[in-house]
Formats: sequence, structure tokens, C-alpha cells
Amino acid sequence: MPVDPAPFPEAVAEAMRADLPAVAERAVEEIIVGVPSYADAFLGPMGRKISTAVELALRGFLQVAADGGNVDAGTPGGPVVEAAYALGRGEARSGRSMDALLAAYRVGARVSWRDMSATAVRAGLDPMSLARFAELVFAYIDRLSAASVAGHADELASSGRARQRLLERLARGLLTGSPHTELAEMAQRAEWAPPRTLTAVLLPEGRVRGALVSLDPRTLVATEDLPGLDAPGELAVLLVPDADGAARGALLRGLAGRRAVVGPARAWWGVQASYGRALRALRLGVAEEDDAPLDTDARLAELVLRADEEALADLRARVLAPLQEVGETAREKLTETLRCWLLHHGRRDQVAAALYVHPQTVRYRMTQLRELYGPGLEDPQAVLELTIALGVAPRPQPAGPA
Repeated sequence: MPVDPAPFPEAVAEAMRADLPAVAERAVEEIIVGVPSYADAFLGPMGRKISTAVELALRGFLQVAADGGNVDAGTPGGPVVEAAYALGRGEARSGRSMDALLAAYRVGARVSWRDMSATAVRAGLDPMSLARFAELVFAYIDRLSAASVAGHADELASSGRARQRLLERLARGLLTGSPHTELAEMAQRAEWAPPRTLTAVLLPEGRVRGALVSLDPRTLVATEDLPGLDAPGELAVLLVPDADGAARGALLRGLAGRRAVVGPARAWWGVQASYGRALRALRLGVAEEDDAPLDTDARLAELVLRADEEALADLRARVLAPLQEVGETAREKLTETLRCWLLHHGRRDQVAAALYVHPQTVRYRMTQLRELYGPGLEDPQAVLELTIALGVAPRPQPAGPA
């Protein structure tokens, strides 16, 4: 029913004001009993501050009651409601849920109603006004509860955003190679427990969310201002904790179908090296089929050989120059035969099996190659250069201008 805006009689309000310190003390005592998790908080100087806050809240309520209760219970305002809002934020900062605080409000409301209504009756408050008084008590507590809940939610949201910014800053510091001491300070501010190792993973930004499901919760994500990327905004970097050794297989399985490039595991503060290798593999066009994750640990030789593509092209041109004396079809067969011969250490049957030809065909082709190269096939330096040149198939060259 509508609340009568008429104020309480001054004599009743004055009697309740006089009893406030005792009511506040009894409310604190019963809150300690009813909400054990607050027992320590009420000890010592902090307990006196909380008792004072309880008394302040009760005085605020009496002011509302004396004014006729004509206050919008859903609209925060005034020092008491602001204090309730701050109390909710403090609970969030302490890592507690709202359960204990709301229970304390309920206990405080019950004690306050019991004691203050008794005082009001002794002071001559009529039954109708007493009923209105009860309504005001619980509306007021609802208002304080709502303010605390809002403060708790706002603190969680703002602290979450703040921590996310700190984690993003840490990720960028790791990718750019900030000094170890600075990284340790950033990790501490972000409340991030450093692992033994980190592994950098490059993948399309749109596939990050699905990948994170199976990864360590400490995994850091970087999506903006990634160093060394020519097309920012399309790729993201995950820095995955402790994905070395046997755990690397689980990481690769979890990244299946996500077109990921996986760097090596490095000490957490040195993950810039892991990111650099994944980035080089991406630039060199090293890739797997069917969107399988590219494990750079399994492609080390190719990465080494392709570290200087121009030098590799020059080496190939020089060591394969003798093959220019034969036609294109024969050149392709002889080149592949020479490659298999080097990789299989001249074992004719293995070379024939790899090429799906008869061993006599291998003998014939090797005779041609010895005629073209002469004693070079017996020279260790020449064999080394041929092995390097033929160890990786050449990348297709872009067409020149028309």
C-alpha cells in the first residue's frame, strides 16, 4: 500500500536516536554470531569503524523515517547509500561474494526492527505508524543491499578490465623482449604466476576463442600491435604455459584444424625467441596440409635452409649448373635422382624404392650424373653443397611483370 508521507512524531524519533548506539552494538554482536565469516573483521580498530558505520546507517534510516519515508528506495544517493556501495566494492576487492554481506544486512535489519520498534512503542507510536515503520525498515535495507550489489558488480567489472589490460601489457612486453626484471614486475601487478616455459602460437584471430578452451588458464593472448607482422589485425598470438616435453603433443592436438604455427618452448621470459621462430616459419611459407598445426620443432632443417632464400637460390643455381646441359625432362629426373642418392647415402635399392624405379634405372642415371659432375660427386664440400641445395624443394617464384 502507499506509504503515508507524514513524519514520525519528534518525540518518537528522539527516543530512537537516543537508543541508536545500543542498537548498533547489539546489531554488531548478532551479525558476528549469525555471519561467522565477519567475526575477524569486527575485531580491533576495524570493528570500531564497522560499528560506527552501522550506527551511521541507522541514523540515516531514522532521518528517512522522520522525513516521512518519501525516498525512492531504488535510487542510490546520500552518504549512507554511497557507503553501502563502497562496502560492496570492498567485498569484491577482498575476493568475497555478496552472500556474507547480504546475510549481515538481513541480521542487522532484524535486530534493528526488533529493538527500535520496541523503543518506538514505548515512546507512544501508534499501530498504523508502527506498520509503516516496518515497511520503511525493509525498504531501506533493500536499498542498501542493492547499492552494495551494484558496488560489488562494478568492482568486479573494473578490476577485471584492469587486470586484462595488465595481462595484455605483459604479453606485449614478452613479445618485444622486455628485461627480465620488468617482466617479473608486470607479472606481479597482473597477478599472473609465471610458468617454467612459454610457447608462442600464431593463429587467425577468429580461432582464438575455440583454442583457449583446451589450454592452460594462464595462457596470454595478444591481438594488437604485434611486432613484426605485416598484416596486423588478422592474426593473434597465444603464449601457452608449460607446453614442452610430453605436453607439446597435447598442445598440437588441441590446435588441430586452427591453422596454427607453433614455436618452440622457451623460458617464460624468453618467449620472444619462440615468437620469432613461429613468425619466420609463417613468412617463409612453411605450412602443413588440412589446416594442421605447423610444429616448428619438426621443421628445423627446412627453417635453417630457408633462413636466406636468396642465398639458397644462388646455391641451387650454382651446384645444379652442370644439369643445364640436358633437356628439361631429363633434368627433372636427374635432379630428383641426385637428391634421393644424397639423402639415402648412395644405397641404390633405397633410392630406387623412393623413386619407384628399377635399380638399373638408378645406375643409368647416376652414370649420367657422374659424367656431368665428374669428380665433384666425390668431393665432400661439393656433396655438402648439393645436399643443402637439394634438401628443400624450391619455392615457386612469382611471375615477372608482363
